Amino acid sequence: QNGGTFESALAGRTFEPDPPILTPRISGIVDLDNGAATYKLAVLKSVFLNEAYATRHFFNYETPIPGIGHCITTYQDDGNPPPSFSGEPLVVELYDTLEQNSNHFWEMLDPDNRVSLLVKSLDPVSGGSEIRIVNKFEHQ
Repeated sequence: QNGGTFESALAGRTFEPDPPILTPRISGIVDLDNGAATYKLAVLKSVFLNEAYATRHFFNYETPIPGIGHCITTYQDDGNPPPSFSGEPLVVELYDTLEQNSNHFWEMLDPDNRVSLLVKSLDPVSGGSEIRIVNKFEHQ
């Protein structure tokens, strides 16, 4: 909003300072200004769980595919310590409603590790949005 780019906004950030895990930071942005709803995802993480080394991975999607989305998770699995996400974003199926999407992704999460989930639906024509938050402690 200050005239900078997504990448420049993340340039001064790295992973969370929570050793020994060094939790990766994941981010996303959607550009509705061009009428095509382009989007970008990013993961900022440590290299080999070493606080001295940070890496930033950016993924740009110029033409959305109807019914398809991309997902970055914080961790690959529940190892000890949990390994950071690696590789390209996961390709995921998207559904017609916010409720269908939030229910689908909530059920995909490991019940022992899921805490909360936020799903946001954007209307590229009107620019309107709707948010649904699912919380482990309110979803029992």
